Amino acid sequence: MLTETAQVPGVLPPVLGSAVAVIALVACDQRDYRPGRYLFKPLAALAFIWLAVVLGAPDSSYGRWLLAGLLCCMAGDLLLMPDREHYFLAGLIAFLCGHLLYATAFLHLPLEPRGLAVSVPPALVLLAFVARWLMPRVPAGMKLPVAIYTLVITAMLLCAGLSAGQPAAALIIGGAWGFAVSDLAVARQQYVHPDRWNRLWGTPLYFLSQMILALSLALV
Repeated sequence: MLTETAQVPGVLPPVLGSAVAVIALVACDQRDYRPGRYLFKPLAALAFIWLAVVLGAPDSSYGRWLLAGLLCCMAGDLLLMPDREHYFLAGLIAFLCGHLLYATAFLHLPLEPRGLAVSVPPALVLLAFVARWLMPRVPAGMKLPVAIYTLVITAMLLCAGLSAGQPAAALIIGGAWGFAVSDLAVARQQYVHPDRWNRLWGTPLYFLSQMILALSLALV
């Protein structure tokens, strides 16, 4: 079915555009070239919005909620570019809204409660890992926002698990988990150990995950 999706008119340009923009963005980040970051990060974000629209996001309840989430994530991308604390909090809120909107989108699909049996254990492991590894390093003033954000991510992952059995389940679950794991790179950069490796793996994983979630529209 994904082979057929690749033949949908208009799908290839956003996919190729995303690949080029993300590669360029990572290269600019590795060289600390800020003008390139300000150019290619918005372009990479526009690519997943473009793909969602091409695949008919406005034409279904699932698509509209997903598109709203993608737009919030794009806003979060833009807010995180300045690398300043107050922008980071605003970006955190934008991504939190994105996670909530994704969860709502997933709940608009037929639900399979048995999917929780598979999604609950790894989600709890992720939650425990964040509590042990990240929270002690988060400044006091940010502990509550980060804790709320982590709980919302966990809820989003559980909602993604409820899509089990649907044609798009692999894309939904894979995209949701990729998004969640990529957040660890952001957290490590912000609170644990800032270095170039965080963006080297976190940035491609994040944008790939958004593209995968947008691609799920083809199978819904």
